[in-house]
Amino acid sequence: MSHARFAIYHLPDGPLGDLGSAWLGWDARQGMAPPRPDVVEVAGDAEALTSVPMRYGFHATLKAPFRLREGHDVQDLARRTALVCDQLAPFALELELRCDWGFVMLRPCVQTPALQALEQALVTRLDDLRAPLTPAEYARRQPELLPERARAHLDHWGYPFVLDQFNYHLTLSNGLPKPEAEALRDALAPTFAPLIAQPMPVHSVALLAEEGDGRMRMIREFPLRG
Repeated sequence: MSHARFAIYHLPDGPLGDLGSAWLGWDARQGMAPPRPDVVEVAGDAEALTSVPMRYGFHATLKAPFRLREGHDVQDLARRTALVCDQLAPFALELELRCDWGFVMLRPCVQTPALQALEQALVTRLDDLRAPLTPAEYARRQPELLPERARAHLDHWGYPFVLDQFNYHLTLSNGLPKPEAEALRDALAPTFAPLIAQPMPVHSVALLAEEGDGRMRMIREFPLRG
């Protein structure tokens, strides 16, 4: 099967990964739609609240979806990703449930040097495998609305929110008006709080492919071995 785009994500595992995938209605690691959890306090339909992030599953973007440059294939991408991961050590992140930019999400209390090093290595050391953005792909990023630094990253790396603009986040909702986002955050807090009481381990990254239905599915996972 051919794929239009590939991405490198962190997919939380264990109970947190299971809950996040179930809440969004798509498990990218398993390539299946798990039963959604019953969160009684949520006002509105869970599917309607999560229709956008559901396509991608419960994940944090490390290298945003991209097409492969002509002359390269997924085996090249997998081999190069493994080389990056062989040199970087596992770490852990303390997470908090937040509303940012109208989205409910889990974000690190602190973006650690280990996290920044992982994202930087994946963005920069795999980029020669990435095909340039098409004019339509570039326009969809609305470059005219981006801050100068983010636009420079879009031009160079094909995605605006990398390196000094990178923010690790695990999205749990569509973009919502602030009152609705805050209400959803408060409704989800009792369910997620026990699972983020301890730091979340980051011990691998995942290579995913976007398939014909627009959903991301994991192809392979790479342990951090450094």
